Amino acid sequence: MFGLAKKDANLLLIVAGLVMLAPFILNPFPGESAMAQFNAGYPDLMQRFVIFGIFAIGFNLLFGLTGYLSFGHAAFLGVGSYAGVWMMKLLTINVIPAILISTLVAGIFSIAIGYISLRRSGIYFSILTLAFAQMSFALAASVLTPITGGETGLQTALSDPRILDSASSGGNIPSPAIFGMEMRDSAELVLGGWTFTFNVGYYLCAVVMILAFYTAIRIFRSPFGLMLRAIKSNQQRLNYTGLNTRPYMLACFVISGMYAGLAGGLMVSMDPLAGAERMQWTASGEVVLMTILGGAGTLIGPVLGAGMIKYFENIFSKINESVLHQWFAFMPDGLEDVIVAMLYPFIGKGWHLTLGIVFMLVVIFLPGGLVEGGQRIGAMFKRKAKADDKSSANVEPAE
Repeated sequence: MFGLAKKDANLLLIVAGLVMLAPFILNPFPGESAMAQFNAGYPDLMQRFVIFGIFAIGFNLLFGLTGYLSFGHAAFLGVGSYAGVWMMKLLTINVIPAILISTLVAGIFSIAIGYISLRRSGIYFSILTLAFAQMSFALAASVLTPITGGETGLQTALSDPRILDSASSGGNIPSPAIFGMEMRDSAELVLGGWTFTFNVGYYLCAVVMILAFYTAIRIFRSPFGLMLRAIKSNQQRLNYTGLNTRPYMLACFVISGMYAGLAGGLMVSMDPLAGAERMQWTASGEVVLMTILGGAGTLIGPVLGAGMIKYFENIFSKINESVLHQWFAFMPDGLEDVIVAMLYPFIGKGWHLTLGIVFMLVVIFLPGGLVEGGQRIGAMFKRKAKADDKSSANVEPAE
């Protein structure tokens, strides 16, 4: 199916089903319940899930397959974002050209950085990519202000030429759209205490993510992917055989950068604003965490890692002391205050602390990330099922 083996095709269908049904899956609690705080089925957060999932999938192609750790992938995310906004300012507010040009520009930029950085490996490669990313951040924040908007960022304006769209009507800055539908357009379905939101922008990102995931599977299973695994296993031995590995590494680096540019183009398609902060080293570090947390070198791991980090960032960070007091109001006042005082440092503004603890536990006990955890649970149930079958087969039938 789709040119994939049965196992990969099933994984693709599962991911597609989860992504398309996300408005239901991410809203498990009624809107008026105390647990509604943990619902994540609103458009902005769902868009972040899939966009950063694409970003992490692309990074995993480089790090997971070759072992080359880049600390500068945020540069391609930022370059893609700027290219997308400029496309909306100059050509059309339609998001398709913006997404395409973002991917293309990020690919060209990654050729230049990759050609230089890949002359070194290991920690030296990581430092080189970090240096390029920080230089890009400095250029965007101060030197190239007429192009990037400096610290305030680049965004669309009413006076933009938009050659294919002509002048704006009504005196309002037009919103990003596709085939006449604005990215912010939504439809709601109310079922009892639940409200499910179906957003145009989210489903555009979802379709792109499914295509990106499918492409990643094909790369993983291709002879090209096998060569990248060989490079990770022992690049020096390949070089000794007379095989030049640099073209393979550069191709992988460029593909990974194009994934980041694609994510940047989708970001500005949802919100036409690009800032230099997207190029900071913290953004590059975030995608590293996503990949390792989910499972580097696996197909679905980076998507899971991206979802977890964005969930912590957007859900746990909003839980404040008043919410905690509401949850534990049934307790005696003194005990309630103690419980709140113990929990509050780990949520709200302290959500990074909880995420850091989770990351340490995963690295220590699950080196393969969340995917390894799922595999262990599945293996445990299989062993239990086999034991039950064996015990039932050993039971002699009653006479």
